[in-house]
Amino acid sequence: MNKLYNVFKVIFHFSNIILIIFYLYPGSILGWFLYKNTGIDVQITNDFLGISSNHFYAFFSLSFLGILSYSKHKKFDLLIKYLLLLSVLLELSHLLIPIRGFEFKDLFGNILGIVLALLVYKVLRQGFSQKKK
Repeated sequence: MNKLYNVFKVIFHFSNIILIIFYLYPGSILGWFLYKNTGIDVQITNDFLGISSNHFYAFFSLSFLGILSYSKHKKFDLLIKYLLLLSVLLELSHLLIPIRGFEFKDLFGNILGIVLALLVYKVLRQGFSQKKK
């Protein structure tokens, strides 16, 4: 089981670095890969509930990986604080990066992704502990 946690940790840290690079790049890296144009944003699905779906998916995925990686760690609360701080700081960085712009719907997508990942983890953990009884 420890090997599985180690694999999750490697994937989490690698994903963290990739997300930061994508966030700080002045343009769309995915747009360049798919369309050879950094000015085209790739939209996975339509935005929903007034939030950015791309930001929601990115932070939900990153957060869930982090939660799986550090769920048994004594500094689990620090991970959640880190993810929330990262989501705010990366979005605020768009105020300084050319071609990028700060948007509240992006920030709300980031935060909702983190909160929902934590909620899903807690529901799954509760379900598994119920089955063991």
